[in-house]
Amino acid sequence: MTTLLHIDSSVFPGGTSSSRSVTAAFRKTWEEQHPEGTVIYRDLAADPVPHITADAWSAGYATPSERTPEQSAAFAARVTLIEELEQADAVLIGAPMYNFTIPSTLKAWLDSVLLLGRTAGETPSAQGTPVVVVASRGGSYAPGTPRAGYEFVQNYLEVVLKGTLGLDLDFIVPELTMAPRNAAMTELVPLYEASRKRAFEDATTKAKELAERLAA
Repeated sequence: MTTLLHIDSSVFPGGTSSSRSVTAAFRKTWEEQHPEGTVIYRDLAADPVPHITADAWSAGYATPSERTPEQSAAFAARVTLIEELEQADAVLIGAPMYNFTIPSTLKAWLDSVLLLGRTAGETPSAQGTPVVVVASRGGSYAPGTPRAGYEFVQNYLEVVLKGTLGLDLDFIVPELTMAPRNAAMTELVPLYEASRKRAFEDATTKAKELAERLAA
């Protein structure tokens, strides 16, 4: 029985969110491949995890007997998130671009699960776990575009998810999502539609491929 950890962070609900729409398509295909599997779902917009505090941070470097009650409580919340990551066979993350980077709620989740000596360090506890990130954005920040230098979603997550947590990282990138709603981007609507179509196709394909890989 396989476990998928599914995380959404868009502030917009359901079909109004490009990242949520694509992660939903991925999850639907995944569940069709794993009807008896388990999905751990976290909606970080509806139910945000606490931003890291001094107690939560310092508790990670103290032995249990040395922790204050406040540190113990804060650390227990971190451990819950860490264990969800560790028990997952695959991870799916919706990471829309807000002001050139990830939502603060997703950053809060990452701050909690990054723990040196456990999830980070020489032998990260979730090392090798496949993670698919749906990195949607209103414009285009692809190499060669005028705003390529403003891309701090994929660049950042590459360092954190792959370089630090040791996860096997893959991206799906729906772009130009503001084109249908921004008159100044009207001429880009066909490119948006092509990107959206490709993102849904990628979600279905990657979910099937990952299911087959884990079943092998």
